[in-house]
Amino acid sequence: MKELILSECLLQRLERRGATPLSRQIYDLLRDLILAGDLPAGTKLPATRALAVDTGLSRNTVLHAYDQLLAEGYLVSAFGSGTFVSDTVPATPEPPAPPEVEAAAQHFALSRRGTKLVREASASDRQWGAFVAGVPDVSLFPRAVWQRLQSRRWRQAPPELLTYAYGAGYMPLRRALAEHLRLSRSVKCDADQIVVASGIHQAVSVLARLLGDNGNTAWMENPGYWGARSTLMACGITPVAVAVDDEGMAPSAQQLQDPPRFIFVTPSHQYPLGMVMSLARRRMLLDYAHKRGAWIVEDDYDSEFRFDGRPIASLQGLDQHDRVLYLGTFSKTLFPGIRLAYMVLPKPLAGHVATGLSELYREGRLMDQAVLANFIEGGHYATHIRRVKQRYAARQALLREAVTRAFGADWPISTHEAGLHLVMHLPDGTDDLGISIAARTLGLHARPLSRYYASEQDARPGLLLGYACVPEKEIEPAFERLVQVITPALEHVERQQRRPVYSDKLNAEAWSGA
Repeated sequence: MKELILSECLLQRLERRGATPLSRQIYDLLRDLILAGDLPAGTKLPATRALAVDTGLSRNTVLHAYDQLLAEGYLVSAFGSGTFVSDTVPATPEPPAPPEVEAAAQHFALSRRGTKLVREASASDRQWGAFVAGVPDVSLFPRAVWQRLQSRRWRQAPPELLTYAYGAGYMPLRRALAEHLRLSRSVKCDADQIVVASGIHQAVSVLARLLGDNGNTAWMENPGYWGARSTLMACGITPVAVAVDDEGMAPSAQQLQDPPRFIFVTPSHQYPLGMVMSLARRRMLLDYAHKRGAWIVEDDYDSEFRFDGRPIASLQGLDQHDRVLYLGTFSKTLFPGIRLAYMVLPKPLAGHVATGLSELYREGRLMDQAVLANFIEGGHYATHIRRVKQRYAARQALLREAVTRAFGADWPISTHEAGLHLVMHLPDGTDDLGISIAARTLGLHARPLSRYYASEQDARPGLLLGYACVPEKEIEPAFERLVQVITPALEHVERQQRRPVYSDKLNAEAWSGA
């Protein structure tokens, strides 16, 4: 990991006229960040001289704090490489575990697959506030309407709505969905092709288990959605990272020679970068999948939120050979806690997938499905989408203006007028993970773009900035706080690039500070 910028975090927290010595304050802050997991094992800390310059403190003050952390085992120092958070952070004092407990712990080792899943986990404990990406403003949800429909359903609830949901889901909901998707997304389907699931992850999981075998591969956009990658991996499917360009997924000539079982794409609004897959690229993928027997999994991620012009038609609507498995969710349009998603499948598959879903997961939530059907049929869903689109468009515009004021009109940010977040790109060499960690100490959540790439070698720095769940009046002041941790990181990159490179071969990597 690149050197972490903590100077702005320290400047925010240090009390220069307080009773506690400054070296002790630095020690306490770094120790707390390490114990909380905000500074993971292996994180490289700034050199003492650089941190002293950035914070306006004496080097001895910083040295005393580092020395204490080194002595207590929180940090390790590698000659010529720098200072890092230790892999074995000392625990808070606890009574030693009895020998039988230590022996029993050896029996709880995870499998290789489980270890990889846990080690690479990316789900966040923060799901609300500035600048959480991918979360709608749940305060805009029409609760009174929903409660009225729900109360009516409970008063009239037959036993069938309160038991297990065997099959593909509540039929009136599937009919309402088929009509909505035909009109809004150009999806070719009827109710018998729709299978309701408890979230996109469950939908991906059941498709992977029914249509894939251990060792099969899945092309994944790079960068792409970590949740789909983790779910497929947990089902025994091997993800293969495929680069994206301005037209969408762009497999290499070598990758085209080794067809996958699945091709996972977000063509209408690529996650996380936001581009729309071109018509030529869509036709290429459809033709390739047809000839090679691959399944295209189309995750129609937040396609409803397009602010300029008409929505982009689905890939499924162009499919002439039944190779597209279309996925959608209500987590982005209503509220994440509803945990209702749906699949649009070729007719020969729909019954098998419904059976597999019932066998593996014992589905339920029929009452919620019935309320949602009434919500759509009554026109409330369409009204809600129109209302929140206006608010999200205004919030995106405010965030763009804040970025422009702070960094200039030429600063590279995603240009797509859609979705629930935008991407603020950063210069090569910028520690976007360090910025994200420092931002958390200020109550902000900006996901690092580099974590969406399959490998560190491919990664490009940037920040995902969600605006949907940030009230308009809070966007500018929240971004101003974020600027306080972005600016030192950019200054650090500039200093690194100004350093002379003593080498006979000056290449692009050397100039970029890689």
